[in-house]
Amino acid sequence: MEAACFLFVIDLAPMKNATLLLSFCSLLLLNSCGVFKPADSTTSRRPTTGRAGSGSATSYIRADITAHASELLGLKYKFGGNNPRQGFDCSGFVLYLYQNAGIDIERVSRDQAKQGKEIPLSRAKPGDLVFYKRPGKPVFHVSVIVEAGVNKLVVIHATNSGVIRENVLESKYWEPKIYQVRDILN
Repeated sequence: MEAACFLFVIDLAPMKNATLLLSFCSLLLLNSCGVFKPADSTTSRRPTTGRAGSGSATSYIRADITAHASELLGLKYKFGGNNPRQGFDCSGFVLYLYQNAGIDIERVSRDQAKQGKEIPLSRAKPGDLVFYKRPGKPVFHVSVIVEAGVNKLVVIHATNSGVIRENVLESKYWEPKIYQVRDILN
């Protein structure tokens, strides 16, 4: 659009009304910026600003976190890792997901377990966090919920096997260690 308008101005510049024509062309260019938008301008994949709070913003952030978690399935485990290039440990994985959604969160799972508010398992939603501990010990693991329902709590987490998806309510290892579910977003 700009090139066509520029050529139009060049071709008609000798006319007496060149100033008027230049003004018209400028208005046309400015107006075209509002008409020609990228196809997905309203549904960009990652939020860049703002905090969770309103229902629609929180829903969008939850969807973003769970979609991004799914994209990272299969990446390797790396103690202390917090990015896709080097791999993830459990809390580095959660930190990465939340930071990419514009939410500040602590680095280690036992500190993450103090953020937001504890909610009953029955109210768990995608994007909430599940914390695990052994009796008499501090929190040692965290995962992000991607699907919740009756007898179903599907999470994605970084384990020694890498970033995996599983129903922790069907796991003989994880289910007895579930300590709490926390909503960090509301």
